[in-house]
Amino acid sequence: MTVLIVIPARYASTRYPGKPLVGLTGATGVEKTLIRRSWEAAMTVQGADRVVVATDDARIRDHAQGFGAEVVMTSESCQNGTERCAEAVDVLGGGFEIVVNLQGDAPLTPAWFVEDLIAGLRADAGADIATPVLRTEGRMLAALLEDRRNGRVGGTTAVFGSGMRALYFSKEVIPFTGKPYADDAMTPVFHHVGVYAYRPAALDAYPAWPVGPLETLEGLEQLRFLENGRAVLCVEVEARGRQFWELNNPADVPRIQAMMAEMGMA
Repeated sequence: MTVLIVIPARYASTRYPGKPLVGLTGATGVEKTLIRRSWEAAMTVQGADRVVVATDDARIRDHAQGFGAEVVMTSESCQNGTERCAEAVDVLGGGFEIVVNLQGDAPLTPAWFVEDLIAGLRADAGADIATPVLRTEGRMLAALLEDRRNGRVGGTTAVFGSGMRALYFSKEVIPFTGKPYADDAMTPVFHHVGVYAYRPAALDAYPAWPVGPLETLEGLEQLRFLENGRAVLCVEVEARGRQFWELNNPADVPRIQAMMAEMGMA
């Protein structure tokens, strides 16, 4: 009954080449790379039995091994992090109860997001995959809307139905609200946190499915599960005073560093 955390990382990102090796300076003035901060976040997760970095790039491999990470080399043909996780599990020989995809562009992900995700998947036998959603406050919603007004692809939003089953994920801000919110007011928009927990059978099946029209349009790997009729559980997580943002564009670096300074993250 083991839990594996895989951190998929590739150098040749379309939007931000070399992103895993970008430096982020914390509140103490210490700079660490994005992949190192993501690995350090993964190592604090209670209940995880093994953490590996999965990459196809020697520069990322050498850097990750240099700070003590276990690295699994995967092929350049992986189209996204989910496919890279599936290949990493195959290389490792399988045998895991749950596989967590902790994407390497989310260094602010708190450990309890992942812990709640694992607990949620274990509690829902009908779900094939689970992923966290965070109710936005007005400040975060305003940032998401500002990104879209400026033509930037920022965070992803999620809508779900009964039983917290996902209905859709989008890089647009959904659902439409049409009203302003105070910075600290809770809104009906949920920010999708780019972490996934898979049952091994669903993860193993994923690479063989064709890329569907929704995944193609949105560029969101999780839509392949929905397009193939798999049940995706959305697990609402609590911020507990923590800010959250993913590193998708160069403009996100100062934003994340400012959040780290405000939260006192080293």
